[in-house]
Amino acid sequence: MHVLCSPTSMAFLQGKLVFLCLLVLCMSSVLASSRKRRYTSPSVPRLTDAFPHVSISNVFSKAFGGSNVQVTGNGSMATLVLDKSSGSGLASVNKYHYGFFSAAIKLPPGDSSGVVVAFYLSNADVFPHNHDEIDIELLGHDKRNEWVIQTNMYANGSVSTGREEKFYLWFDPTTQHHQYTIIWNNYHAVFLVDNIPVREFEHKSSFFPSKPMTVYATIWDGSEWATHGGKYPVNYKNAPFTVSFAEMEISGCISNPSASAPSCSKTSSSLDPVEGPEFVKLTNQQVSAMDWARGKLMFYSYCKDTSRFKVMPPECK
Repeated sequence: MHVLCSPTSMAFLQGKLVFLCLLVLCMSSVLASSRKRRYTSPSVPRLTDAFPHVSISNVFSKAFGGSNVQVTGNGSMATLVLDKSSGSGLASVNKYHYGFFSAAIKLPPGDSSGVVVAFYLSNADVFPHNHDEIDIELLGHDKRNEWVIQTNMYANGSVSTGREEKFYLWFDPTTQHHQYTIIWNNYHAVFLVDNIPVREFEHKSSFFPSKPMTVYATIWDGSEWATHGGKYPVNYKNAPFTVSFAEMEISGCISNPSASAPSCSKTSSSLDPVEGPEFVKLTNQQVSAMDWARGKLMFYSYCKDTSRFKVMPPECK
């Protein structure tokens, strides 16, 4: 038996089909735009142009990972690998008490859920229960999301509660190297991406890193927490995951355990990241750029997490 549809019902069905098609296209467009998230970044001073590149071979040593660490180009570049056997990492030969620390990093492409790439300072090896730490952590993504940058700090015994803030990036970090920088002195700690400040933590209280720290560059398995709180672990079918570090810049005070005060290492730059006036506070141009980054790209701040903090840390007020 054949059922004939009236012109009215046919028009209704066609209209509904068109609506569904438009809805799918709209959702696809939203998803695509959220995945791309490409912006033209503000103009800022290129602080990384003012400091010399160091030889990775001279300034760093292998921290873990054995053959998963390869230094090439006469010390100009290092590749670190995460595979089923191990992650890998570099640690600076010296400890530093304040300074300018920067690396150009190219991240692994493809599905990298659970993978953590980190460029950070820490003294947990010396002060396991009372350590300081300043972190740039790049968190891998599943097929629907992009790499995320997480900044974090620990200071003077606050080792159970971090001060995390998370941002989307405004570029594809897997196609070329991008610069990730930490400025740390007695005035503030500043996190920068391609010279754009994304976060400033001013030294206004006892919560501030105060002890000499080692500089680390690592890649490791963060399946328990890195991507959506551990929902998406590392898929080793996509291994090895390779990250490239280049254009390393380390300028600051080298800590000498036998000295009563840290001694500043001399650089060819006239800028002094420890005591120089250019590093006491951000310029208006830098503040404007930071407002842009935080307004468009920050999607989590501990200062907004009322479920985590019944009483907000003092710097949030």
